[in-house]
Formats: sequence, structure tokens, C-alpha cells
Amino acid sequence: MNTTTNETAARLRHAITRMNRRLRQSALGGVTPAQASMLAAVNRLKRPSLGDLAAAEQIQPPSVTRLVRDMERLGLIERVVDDADRRCTRVTMTALGRRELAEIRQRKDEFLDRALRALPEEDRRRADELTALLETILEQS
Repeated sequence: MNTTTNETAARLRHAITRMNRRLRQSALGGVTPAQASMLAAVNRLKRPSLGDLAAAEQIQPPSVTRLVRDMERLGLIERVVDDADRRCTRVTMTALGRRELAEIRQRKDEFLDRALRALPEEDRRRADELTALLETILEQS
């Protein structure tokens, strides 16, 4: 990797990190960042076990247990016994959890839509090209 590529990689990482932080701040509503991330993981994994969630979120099992307990109290998720293995607990989203996740995503989309609309047409076109490039990078990894 040459210096220009290293610098570009560092700038891109920094920009993506800052954008992600801004999106989280603009969209959370009544849940914490960890809870929002857990909702997305439960949605993506469908009926994950607590171990599946720990792996997906890259956090320790006791932290998952605490998060799940707190989110269950809020009515966002519920624990269910696995049909095939009664010793295993799985997590599913409630209707409230699905609504909360949809609202978080909508607020993020609205934040980005407002930011894009404030740009000149040429910059919006470049943003579309950058999005395609980021999608390509993600497909390669």
C-alpha cells in the first residue's frame, strides 16, 4: 500500500466512524446505542441464542444477558425456549421492538436525506457514486 492509499484508508475510516456516530445520535429515540445494535442483530439473525448475540455483537455473555434482560423489561424483545433443544434460550423481537427498529432506521434515513438535499446536485451525484463504491468494497470483504 502506498502512502496515498494509507492516507485515504485512514481518512475513509475516520469519516465512516464519524458518520456512524452522527447517525446513532440522530436516531436513537428511547433506546441506548447498545440496545439499538442488539435490536438490529436480533432482527438480522432471526431467533438467535444468547451466545449467537454475544458473537455477533462481539461482547461478553454477561453483557448480553444484561442487555437482553433490560430490553425484555422494555418490551422490545422476549426470550423463548428453543423447540429442538429445551436447554437453549432464543431471543425474538416483539412488535414494539420491530417498530422501534423501523423508527431508528427511518430517523437515520431522514437525517441522511436532509444532508443530501442540502448539497448541490453534483455532490449528490458523487454521493451516489461513493455509495456504490462502498457497496463494492463491502462485497469484496
